[in-house]
Amino acid sequence: MTKIQNDIQFQTIELLQKLIGVPSFSKEEDKAADVIRKFLKSKKINYDTRFNNTWAKNKHFNFLKPSILLNSHIDTVKPVNGWNKDPFQAAIENDKLYGLGSNDAGAALISLLATFLHFYESEDLKYNLIFAATSEEEISGKNGIEQIEEVTGACEFAIIGEPTEMKMAIAEKGLMVLDAEVKGKAGHTARNEGLNAIYLAMVDVHWFQNYQFKKINPVLGPVKLTVSMIQGGTQHNVVPDTCKYIVDVRTIPEYSTDQLLEIIRDNVKAEIKPRSVRLQPSQIDKEHIMVKAAEKLGIETFGSSTLSDQALLKIPSVKIGPGKSERSHTADEFIYLQEIEDGLKIYRKLLDQVL
Repeated sequence: MTKIQNDIQFQTIELLQKLIGVPSFSKEEDKAADVIRKFLKSKKINYDTRFNNTWAKNKHFNFLKPSILLNSHIDTVKPVNGWNKDPFQAAIENDKLYGLGSNDAGAALISLLATFLHFYESEDLKYNLIFAATSEEEISGKNGIEQIEEVTGACEFAIIGEPTEMKMAIAEKGLMVLDAEVKGKAGHTARNEGLNAIYLAMVDVHWFQNYQFKKINPVLGPVKLTVSMIQGGTQHNVVPDTCKYIVDVRTIPEYSTDQLLEIIRDNVKAEIKPRSVRLQPSQIDKEHIMVKAAEKLGIETFGSSTLSDQALLKIPSVKIGPGKSERSHTADEFIYLQEIEDGLKIYRKLLDQVL
């Protein structure tokens, strides 16, 4: 590794430590955004901002060229119970960097930023590069990446940084959350009267547990239905007249929102109301230049069941980054330093294929 490469890697890790050191829960990312902005300023890189979102363009940006978006998020979830370490103390032990957001998605964020810096002054790129550090990803908030849609929408495609072990997600399931309410009729439990809404809801739950949609995505698999919450009844001796439950629906491109809702409503007793239809599934063509670049480099491709800001983009995208998805949102979250080093190398190799 050259001295320049060592310097970039050191600066990358140092920046991640600074980010870990400031709480950056969704909707409270102002301090983390400030860390990113101070870093860009120290590199004499101009940037734009909107809310807690920050983006910058390569030095020789050319409006006549297509652009590639390099994006990851600065927000984290709140620390869960069980931490043995300070979540905001970026400690390095046994070649692991511990801290909240180190794995999800700090390592990907700073690795993409370092990659952006690597190509920043190049004059003969085929594509422009736009680096964007965005907010509210963990809650799919409306003040996150959607706030810079005029920037993202003008790009040819995007690389989204999330912990994937540097495998490339070429498809991602969407999410639709359903509020369901079954109505029965109240009565006294001691008498044979009323219509038990909980029993009616149980029929619905059984349907959600067992129904198989006919269409299956070759990369993502089938639509996944999960009844994740349920509430009914007021006291032990009253037949419940209402029962409410919530369904988590992981969607695939083969079905539109309207098609899914029609099938579900035709098969259950509950009144179904979707909370949001913003988080759509995505899939990039297997012949796309980034997929071909991954193929050439021997990078494994897969379909992702977990959600990211890909769901809010209207351009083709892939998801790839250092770290492991299973470590996200866990106590004593960490990233291996080697994973960051490998991530830097692979991001550059990927872009070398297209730039």
